[in-house]
Amino acid sequence: MFKRITLAICSLFVAACAGERPKDLGVRDGMLKGCPSSPNCVSSQAVDEKHRISPLVFKGAPDQAFSRLKQTLVSRSDTTVTESTAEYLRAEFHTRIGFIDDGEFLLDRSQSLIHVRSASRLGYSDLVKNRSRMEEIRQQFNGQGASQ
Repeated sequence: MFKRITLAICSLFVAACAGERPKDLGVRDGMLKGCPSSPNCVSSQAVDEKHRISPLVFKGAPDQAFSRLKQTLVSRSDTTVTESTAEYLRAEFHTRIGFIDDGEFLLDRSQSLIHVRSASRLGYSDLVKNRSRMEEIRQQFNGQGASQ
């Protein structure tokens, strides 16, 4: 009985940490959604230093680079790709304690870069998790393939 109650409480906690999937993500006028004022978001399109992170830069064919990024994301045990088009990827990042963060990637063919955005669904601070995760993805993306 105690195990069932504990399991039920843990399940409720994890469900509460997940938060609702945002309905306002995606690309509008060539831009990803801006970051809120809280420090739990990073974006390569942000103008303020608190939220700004560098985009992914690549050499070679844009479609190959974007495919390499998708493979990078799919290979991560904490990541689920939830939307994929020729120029946009959306992913959910799962933390060890049950939180879900939303990641977005926008291919800019003319500039040979991929804009990134990662934001927590819940809370105020993320203890720089979104920034560190995006830097891990950058390292993984740059480490794959000969034509970065």
